[in-house]
Amino acid sequence: MRVDRLRLRNFKCYEDADVSLDSGVTVIHGLNGSGKSSLLEACFFALYGATPLDRTLDEIVTIGAEEAEVDLWFTHAGGSFHLHRRVRHAGERASTADCTLETPDDTIDGARDVRDYVVDLLRMDADAFVNCAYVRQGEVNKLINASPGERQDMIDDLLQLGKLEAYRQRAEKARRGVQAVRDGRAERLDTLDEQVAELEARDLHAGLNEAETELAAVEDEIETFEANREQAAETKADAERVIEEYADRRAELDELTETVADLKEQITETEREREELADAVSTARERVEGLDERIERLLAETDIEASPDDVTVETVRERRAVVADERDDVQDAHGDCRTTIQTRASEAESKRERAAELAERAAEACERAVALDGEAREAAERVAEADARIDAIDAERGELRDAFVDAPVDPGEAESYRESIRADLDDVRERESDLKGDLQAARAALAEAEELRDAGKCPECGQSVEGSPHVDAIDERRDAVESIEADLDAVREEKAALEADLERANELVDAESELETRTERRADVTDLRDGHADAVESKRDEAEAKRDEAADLEERADAAREAAAEADAAADDARERLGELNGRIADLKDRLETLDDLADALADRESAANDRENARDRRTDLEELNDERRERLADARERKRDLEAEFDEERLAEARTERDRAAEYLEQVEAKLDELSERRDDVRDRITALKKDIGTLEDLREKRDAARERVEALDDLVAETEALEATYGDLRGELRQRNVEKLERLLNETFDLVYGNDSYARLELDGNYELTVYQKDGETLRPDQLSGGERALFNLSLRCAVYRLLAEGIDGAAPLPPLILDEPTVFLDSGHVSRLVDLVESMRDLGVEQILVVSHDDELVGAADDLLHVEKDATSNRSHVSRGVDAAAAATLD
Repeated sequence: MRVDRLRLRNFKCYEDADVSLDSGVTVIHGLNGSGKSSLLEACFFALYGATPLDRTLDEIVTIGAEEAEVDLWFTHAGGSFHLHRRVRHAGERASTADCTLETPDDTIDGARDVRDYVVDLLRMDADAFVNCAYVRQGEVNKLINASPGERQDMIDDLLQLGKLEAYRQRAEKARRGVQAVRDGRAERLDTLDEQVAELEARDLHAGLNEAETELAAVEDEIETFEANREQAAETKADAERVIEEYADRRAELDELTETVADLKEQITETEREREELADAVSTARERVEGLDERIERLLAETDIEASPDDVTVETVRERRAVVADERDDVQDAHGDCRTTIQTRASEAESKRERAAELAERAAEACERAVALDGEAREAAERVAEADARIDAIDAERGELRDAFVDAPVDPGEAESYRESIRADLDDVRERESDLKGDLQAARAALAEAEELRDAGKCPECGQSVEGSPHVDAIDERRDAVESIEADLDAVREEKAALEADLERANELVDAESELETRTERRADVTDLRDGHADAVESKRDEAEAKRDEAADLEERADAAREAAAEADAAADDARERLGELNGRIADLKDRLETLDDLADALADRESAANDRENARDRRTDLEELNDERRERLADARERKRDLEAEFDEERLAEARTERDRAAEYLEQVEAKLDELSERRDDVRDRITALKKDIGTLEDLREKRDAARERVEALDDLVAETEALEATYGDLRGELRQRNVEKLERLLNETFDLVYGNDSYARLELDGNYELTVYQKDGETLRPDQLSGGERALFNLSLRCAVYRLLAEGIDGAAPLPPLILDEPTVFLDSGHVSRLVDLVESMRDLGVEQILVVSHDDELVGAADDLLHVEKDATSNRSHVSRGVDAAAAATLD
């Protein structure tokens, strides 16, 4: 995986940033607190969200902003991906408003789905990413300081062995679950055996036959009593029918008596109503006569040419409509006149305000012209200052060029010259190291020979020296020691000379860098000077334009004042016309009121005439209604006499006696039947219970057989889960041992690179990832017994070895994210920093596609393929990123 580009908006201290990243080693450089680590956190946030950062979404959004956005473009396994996250404040807290991942084949939406896809794509979750590829600030010793169990879980998870442990735990859980079910089923089987034995001891079928015989006898007795009850019920029903018929006749007779009384009362009441209607007819007639007089008087006040008998409501309304139209026309003219007054008055006021505004703008334009003249003078002064700064920079550049007068190289060649000196110095140092080893061996051989000689033995063969010709070998070895010492002195002199040359080369590189900086600054000052020169002319031209603008605004103000006077005159004319229209509106209003009164009087006369005719018609209807009621009264009296003749009291008394006797028997037989029913129900309940128990016995036998089969099957399943659990455990152990062997090899390779010339010999890694450091004298150390710098460098070596193991894979290469180191030099001195540089370069040589390092160490900066510089503005507290030459210059200034 390679991160190609990162774009931020309102993310923590970044208001707007867009950074492109290349393959190789990229060092992110800057002062503490400038926001270097925030760039790496943005990449991590894009992939996994805020939770793994131990931050809330509110801390992601820049203070004062409403939302933040992070876009990450990266390449993985040959495919291009774009990940976008947007966080927005909603109420009191922030939330993820948008999370989208564009893949080569599809688009994934939603924070949860995107995170799951990233975990599957990289084959590691956020914790694994941190433990493998992302060494966060302050966590460089995380793997060393972890407990054995924690370190084992970390590395196992990285190597995908945690899944096997999860599978083993699942198998163990399944085994325990199956055992629990098996034990429960066995207990259930014992319970079923006991229940079957208990029911079989009760002889349920014999009890059932006895109960069924008793039930048949009870049901025969019930059938006899029910037949007798049915006959008594029929007798009672016949008697009640006779009584009911006599009751119906008595009710009809009473109803007819009441009907006769009601008809008499209704006839009397209707006659009284007819008399009241006669009075209403007289009253309506008098009202019509009064309205005729009012209509005649009102008609005379109008211009309608018609007699009081001929005029109608429609005629009056038509005339009123004509007068109303005239009034509306006058009112429209009245409204137009008022609108004209308001419009012209408003226009006059607007023109006066416009004149004042234009006059004020003219004054402002004059003031601006004066200010622009001052700005033009200030720009001219800045031009002069810039010319002086250019001369000063040219003088500095001349002094820096003087440093190369007696130098072996020209400006632009210092870096390659320094690299050549470094290469020669490395060769000399290697020769010195070899000579020191040879000298140590020669001195040891000389001392051994002298010891043998002093003991009376040959220094070459160890035999007695009596008669031996080999004693002179000691002189040869002493000459060899002296020769090596002479060579070593010569090499040291050569090294001292090269170190002096390297110091001079460093000075030339610094001078060359300063010369480039001064050249860039001269170009910047020149651009600034040209800008000020352009400003002088533009400010003067703008001042002249402002003076012309002021004159034009004053002319427009005079024209607005004249227009205001004209609008005032037009408003006065409209006010005079308004007075005339008010008089006409009042006259038309009086005419409309008279016509309304006339229309109302005509409508009232018509209503009164209708009331009179309606009262006459009602009297006639009531007279016809009373004639009908008198006929119904005669029919009711005749029916009443017929019913009184048919009524027989003796027959009614006999029917009541038969009904009472039958009711008494029914009451007695019901008690007997209730008793027999209860007895029958008891027997039936016994039969039901016995049948249920028999069915239960059969069910229990079936369940017992099924339970026995289930227990036997569960026994087999327990054995299978135990075998599966053991298989996962053995497989994890086997794979872990393979990983341990490969990781130990990779770790020792890295260890040799970092500590090859030190006092440490090798590392040993056991099956639980416990680490042991072997010194060259054979003594062992734990990693936590190393010094702070050595422990930090040791942990970085372990991280790199784990990364290499994942990159190479157990069964083939696997694409991994960039190796990210955030401030790895915090605990390192200058010597250890050099070893860290070697470690980073070795990872690049081994094929790690992208390494990102956050550091302010100059040696790491020098080892970078690409350099990013992060700087925070002290005024706005916002960070920005520069790269390439600008970043290198900024790093030098830091």
